[in-house]
Amino acid sequence: MRVLELSVDGFVGRDRELGLLDGILAKVSRGGRAGRPGRALLMRGRRRVGKSRLVEEFVDRAGVPYLFFTASAQPTVAADLALFVEAVVGSSLPGAQLFAAQRPSTWDAALTLLAAALPTDRPAVVVLDELPYLIATDPGLEGTLQKVFDRELSRLPVLLVCIGSDLAMMEALNDYGRPFHQRATELVVPPLSPTDVRDMLGAAPADAFDAYLVSGGLPLILDEWPAGAGLGDYLAEAVTDPTSALLVSAERALAAEFPTQSQAGLVLRAIGSGERTFSLIARAAGDLPQASLSRALRLLADKRIVEVATPLSTRPSRETRYTVADPYLRFWLTFLGPYLPEIERGRGDLTLARIRTSWTSWRGRAIEPVVREALRRLPAGHLPDDTAVVGGYWTRTNDPEIDLVGADRGPVARRITFVGSVKWLENRPFDGHDLGRLTLHRSRLPGADEQVALLAVARAGAVVDGVRVLTPEDLLTAWGD
Repeated sequence: MRVLELSVDGFVGRDRELGLLDGILAKVSRGGRAGRPGRALLMRGRRRVGKSRLVEEFVDRAGVPYLFFTASAQPTVAADLALFVEAVVGSSLPGAQLFAAQRPSTWDAALTLLAAALPTDRPAVVVLDELPYLIATDPGLEGTLQKVFDRELSRLPVLLVCIGSDLAMMEALNDYGRPFHQRATELVVPPLSPTDVRDMLGAAPADAFDAYLVSGGLPLILDEWPAGAGLGDYLAEAVTDPTSALLVSAERALAAEFPTQSQAGLVLRAIGSGERTFSLIARAAGDLPQASLSRALRLLADKRIVEVATPLSTRPSRETRYTVADPYLRFWLTFLGPYLPEIERGRGDLTLARIRTSWTSWRGRAIEPVVREALRRLPAGHLPDDTAVVGGYWTRTNDPEIDLVGADRGPVARRITFVGSVKWLENRPFDGHDLGRLTLHRSRLPGADEQVALLAVARAGAVVDGVRVLTPEDLLTAWGD
């Protein structure tokens, strides 16, 4: 079992990512072909997932000169440049004082001067955190960064790390036709996995999934989780503390992305309240016009905040559903965000009571996308051969509604490989009644027949034969040990 390390400064895990960063810096140290040792890295991940903290830990351990500049949503390029100059002057770069008497008015001038401040005899690291903010203020920065990297930075022993939370924008920076194409390595920093959560909290497998549904694997939240505490104990403390990471992380992330009254923000909150179809989302968001709702949904999908799914079968379908992609944000939008005023006035007990009342039914729905992701990750041999995609199936009337469908491709399959059900109750194993219902649903799934394998994912196991059963312990193997 891999054990997460908790250092005195609160840093946890990330062995894989730290290893990758160390490897890239080692290549900088060894030099490159044609006298170009400099390298660039584009790092992306959801807000509050710990990207900045990861890079801070990396540069602290590396012990090399570095600049760490964090952009903010400044109104002008001049304001961004003033903060950049201040960050360079306070950095450990050997030529930092070159900026003390300089006030560059363009990014071209600032980055060119930065090259002069870098060492030539040892490696250094330059970090541009929240790069999308800088590009939003100055769209020409992409081209400027490419030019200065090609002419100056790539000739120096420097690792340029560009960090961003806008997943779509950061991914696009390396696309064909963009200035920085093929100049950078890409690194995605995911949340901590359910297996990481288990190891960090020392929790039983089923309890680890509960903690994952609440925290979304965000290190800031898990770092506040008391050692040995169960979900109820943690929530009793975190929900009644207006400053807890559980309460403030989503609020800050959403404020950075979507003002409270923005259409995308309203639509996201409507989806988070439980609405999944276009018409119900429109109604919950205040009867938005169809065109406005379509734009908002497209923006949320592009930012990877909302997942868009259609039924998986051998027959095309337009029954589209929208769900919040991040488990923590889904929990926050359901139970915390709408009730922050009562928490702030000292009535977190009301919020806790609401969570306790609705937890079992909410968890039963919220665990389904996590289970599907686990099935996609399971090593070969756990699922029927030729299973390439895992989804679900539903009709307009939800009769039937099938939790798990495996197929050879999607969204329209050639062949269905399995049909499954998720039962996630504490002391309720998958039984004969559940098997009969799953068998009936299989008969109503386009492309499935009695030869298609049946699968049950059950928190409490099963008490019936004739179906392959996966438990929480089995699912955790999807993320490895």
